[in-house]
Amino acid sequence: MSEQERPQDDGMLVPLRHRLPESLVTRYATNITVQHTDAEFIISFYEVVPPVLLGTPEENRAAIEELGAVEAICVARIAVPAARMVGFVKAIAENYENYMRRFVEPKE
Repeated sequence: MSEQERPQDDGMLVPLRHRLPESLVTRYATNITVQHTDAEFIISFYEVVPPVLLGTPEENRAAIEELGAVEAICVARIAVPAARMVGFVKAIAENYENYMRRFVEPKE
């Protein structure tokens, strides 16, 4: 069964039309955490904004030590039903393989 189709109670397949609302904001995620319960996976996406360091290397090192930590701000949190994770992991793996073939692996 295609990811684009979902069965209804009577067995008919109804196509899905994916839509991104104009108000949707795309955020950059530099860190990701994955947690799970018995019924779902919770995927949290975080953006880390590094501090502005304009001093000498020694001054920057001192400023970083003084900070102690940099905040990772959650920009999105998605709960995925456990039953859907197989398809999600497969889609991520396939896209990653395509990315590697296209952009990373040496071309002959």
